[in-house]
Amino acid sequence: MRLTSRATALLDALEQGLDVSDHVGSNREGALINRLVENGAIHPTPDDVADHRFHIADVTVVVPAHNERHHDLETLVRTLGDAKRVIIVDDGSTIPLAPVAGADVVRRDAAGGPGAARNTGLAMVDTELVLFVDADVSWDDDAWTILLAHFDDERVAAVAPRVKSNPGSSLLARYESGSSPLDLGAEPARVRARTRVSYVPAAAILARVDTLRAVNGFDASLRYGEDVDLVWRLDDSQHTCRYEPRAVVFHQPRATWMDAWRQRVSYGSAASALDERHPGAVTPLRINRWSAAAWGLVGLGHVVIGAITGAWSTVMLVRKLGNVTDRVPIAMRLAGRGNLHAGRLIASALTRAWWPITLCACLVSRRARRMALIAAVVPNVATWLTARPDVDVLRYVALRVADDVAYGTGVWKGALARRRAGALVPTLD
Repeated sequence: MRLTSRATALLDALEQGLDVSDHVGSNREGALINRLVENGAIHPTPDDVADHRFHIADVTVVVPAHNERHHDLETLVRTLGDAKRVIIVDDGSTIPLAPVAGADVVRRDAAGGPGAARNTGLAMVDTELVLFVDADVSWDDDAWTILLAHFDDERVAAVAPRVKSNPGSSLLARYESGSSPLDLGAEPARVRARTRVSYVPAAAILARVDTLRAVNGFDASLRYGEDVDLVWRLDDSQHTCRYEPRAVVFHQPRATWMDAWRQRVSYGSAASALDERHPGAVTPLRINRWSAAAWGLVGLGHVVIGAITGAWSTVMLVRKLGNVTDRVPIAMRLAGRGNLHAGRLIASALTRAWWPITLCACLVSRRARRMALIAAVVPNVATWLTARPDVDVLRYVALRVADDVAYGTGVWKGALARRRAGALVPTLD
């Protein structure tokens, strides 16, 4: 985006934390703010203490449950506070769930999966908002106010909190605390396919009831990935979905390593089904053509030519920036970071969705073995140095690689089952 001096002054005010609420409206400043918000460049931070349109009493809670422990359900219901109603949908549990104080238990005779269970609860909601929350989530009272404040904006259809893993002393619990697939990080986001936060889990999500019904709720035919599909369909329908990490809830991690493996495989297995519904949205790698060419040449052993190609992308960016002040150092910084980030994305694809191909290449090529080792170690060590999880670096790297292999196994499983390779094909911009 090319900004005028007037727009630059507005962005300076935003960066300094000044009140710009008077600018939001039909004027140019308001249009710019709205455009930046919709594109995910800036993020609204509603006043949590102000009087907002919706309150806890305007929310019905739907809890999908299958063979859940009665104690866990009772604990969850107690933490949900003054919600108008709590509906627990017993999704064909082997032994029907017993009544839970403070909640209505609805029985489905056959297990249809979490999407079908949530739809059953959604059909019974008579409030404007619904909170879907899994039975093994520990809800936090502060999350209510933070999430509800976003619905003052009529464009917002759904808001999800940060879902962190419950802390524990075991190696699995410590690893999950820093690497849970449900934890999308500390930065807020406009949720949209092919962006930094491309989905939010339905382990906890607050949404407008009428909007969900307008898009026919969750796709009950999806056993996994139904929450990803819902968010993308809402976005396709011009509704806004937000990720709000100031609101934090906790999710119970898997009890065993095998359970954790199955969880990752199941997540990956949804990729092909999602690709059928949203072609190109689950590509394992999306990068610039120049970056792809530069790293491809480096991987083939042509390091100098690869470096020249990367440098040429900087020259192209300088030309694109036109008469921007200090365009050369800006282009060098942007192109350099872009190429480094592209390298990290390629490394992730090699050890994640493409790991069977990488393994086959390693069997016949020494260069491929070196590339695979670098792809597995360097990015994960960098993550360890940044996040400093409560796991030593060697075991952390090994667990991250196993995590990626499990997800990639699921991707191949789904691709073979559906005879569809879209979830394995890269996208070059």
